Amino acid sequence: MKYSKELIDDLSQKAKKLRKDVVISIGVGVAGHIGGSNSSADIVAALYFHKMKHDPKNPKKPDRDRFLLSKGHVAILQYAALAESGYFPVDDLKKTKEIGFYLQGHPDVLKTPGIEAGTGSLGQGLSIGLGMALGMKLDQIDRKVYVLVGDGESAEGQIWEAAMAASAFKADNLVAIVDNNGLQANGKITDRFDSYPLIPKWESFGWNVIEINGHNMEEILTALDEADMVKGKPTVIIAHTVKGKGVSFAENVVGFHNGMLTEENYAQALKELS
Repeated sequence: MKYSKELIDDLSQKAKKLRKDVVISIGVGVAGHIGGSNSSADIVAALYFHKMKHDPKNPKKPDRDRFLLSKGHVAILQYAALAESGYFPVDDLKKTKEIGFYLQGHPDVLKTPGIEAGTGSLGQGLSIGLGMALGMKLDQIDRKVYVLVGDGESAEGQIWEAAMAASAFKADNLVAIVDNNGLQANGKITDRFDSYPLIPKWESFGWNVIEINGHNMEEILTALDEADMVKGKPTVIIAHTVKGKGVSFAENVVGFHNGMLTEENYAQALKELS
């Protein structure tokens, strides 16, 4: 499918805005997950502003697509997408992680509109997503469940239990997206707990595998549309990304997995993303 230049440009700009919102959410002098948030921003923009059927005025509408952030530590990215979609005021992002506020470090399904499940205990999101996908099949709801998984998170055994179960139950309404930026909290994936190669692993578990550049909006949209055509098996999109994308001093720097911004680099990040 061909996508218009206007659509590609619009979604790319929305991704840039999400990255700026992430920086604003972190602020100065407080650690925040800029790395994995920025690497996933193009994917999340494509989902929230184009692909998914969802309604900010009715977050629990049964006939909706679901998005689950299995790597829940990058909640600030999902908050940005929810705010920009109209679930709550964008200005509230500045209060993220304040004690008692409804935007905490990990997603809270009880307090935050638009959150489908509490996530962040790594490895659990894909299992939750599979349960939702199978429930939707029972209820004859013809929508998708999208689960964003980290490449570091892929070392968790529960990811592969869920992958095996999803294949066994032919959950073709489940789409996993692996943010393959090559870095986890303490270093390179290959140096810490090497979960590669991802593609043959997912294929061996019976999944349809699509490999893309996770910063190429046309490739993202094409992959999401291709997933709609697959019947009888779940789909995983392996998205090759850059940790900290869009902020020069944070790109491919493991320290910004959960890094603290000074006043100087906070201003620089906002300038680069403006």
